[in-house]
Amino acid sequence: MTEQEKEILEEEVTEEVQEETASETDAAEEAAEEVLDPEKLAADLAELNQRFLRTAADFENYKRRTAQEKDDLLKYSNARLMGELLPVLDNFQLALRTPGESQEAQNVIKGVEMIYRQMVQALEQAGMTKIEAVGQPFNPNLHEAIMQVEDDTVPEDTVVEELRAGYMLKERVIRPSMVKVSK
Repeated sequence: MTEQEKEILEEEVTEEVQEETASETDAAEEAAEEVLDPEKLAADLAELNQRFLRTAADFENYKRRTAQEKDDLLKYSNARLMGELLPVLDNFQLALRTPGESQEAQNVIKGVEMIYRQMVQALEQAGMTKIEAVGQPFNPNLHEAIMQVEDDTVPEDTVVEELRAGYMLKERVIRPSMVKVSK
């Protein structure tokens, strides 16, 4: 390669480097103009502020929802156990309805009655209440109608007879009352 060719090659390389440097400088200046554009910066700030506010609100909702779930869990933690004890309570009620003719049977019935009252008292202290049904208007959230009977002495859709007692734990129904309803 001759000296002249070397000089031409060096000039070409120098021109290419200068062109690349100029295009990079132009790109950097455009980027700087975009970053320094006050309107774009204000819009970006407003968008980030809105995202922050939404995230903060979502977090507050999450905290409130988990606190409510925790309260409900504590409030209704005994519901399953109470539901399992209700058939036992029903059997105590059946036992108390049977007449005892002998003195010995009367004593057993008194003992069963004392146990029944103690069990009911313990369940009531835990927040369970009996659903009042007879004479009340039929409510499908509280009552389970299994029969309709003709009864002119009470208004239509009134509970006439309770076949199985219903119970609530605080505001939640554990078991609806099984009832007969007037037509």
